[in-house]
Amino acid sequence: MSYTITPAENSKYVRITVEADLTIELAREYLFDAHQLGRELGTNCYLLDVTRAPSAETALNSYRFNRDGLEDIPGFDLKRSVAVLLAPGDRSHDFYVAVAQSAGDDITVFHDEAEAIAHLETRADQPSS
Repeated sequence: MSYTITPAENSKYVRITVEADLTIELAREYLFDAHQLGRELGTNCYLLDVTRAPSAETALNSYRFNRDGLEDIPGFDLKRSVAVLLAPGDRSHDFYVAVAQSAGDDITVFHDEAEAIAHLETRADQPSS
């Protein structure tokens, strides 16, 4: 498998680690699995580690997936909080992140894992709206 999904020790977030070129097909797979685990844990916070997974998608495909593809994933939580952990210098995810943020998604980019985790734990401790 090209990804692993694990709960945080404190169950405040779900960690998704991708270790292959990131495609929409792969994203659909891990998002389904991760959101299923998130529901089981009672969290909507996700750490997406793509430090070894450059985006292999075009800008147009990324836009379409963010706009129309996410709602097609069974159980996908539209009110999620995502910390994306990127490798320094990796700009391949910039367009997708910009589209997601402009659509109002709670998605933040980090290059430091400890900062990403602290961000998610803060989000997890906030009351749901």
